[in-house]
Amino acid sequence: MLTVSKKYIIDDKNKKVAVQIPFETYKKIEEVLEDYALGQYILGVKDEKPLAIAEAKKFYGKRTRS
Repeated sequence: MLTVSKKYIIDDKNKKVAVQIPFETYKKIEEVLEDYALGQYILGVKDEKPLAIAEAKKFYGKRTRS
């Protein structure tokens, strides 16, 4: 488990309104969330039939490499 060092930002009534975390910790959290979301998407479409190349080109349109 990741230990997160954090600092709380409070308002004039000492109510927590925000949290500061190190940028590297934020990036790691973001990566984990993106991986999880992608995994959930993959599970959601696992029973779909893949498109053939011709079908994919027709569906998505012809794209050029940049």
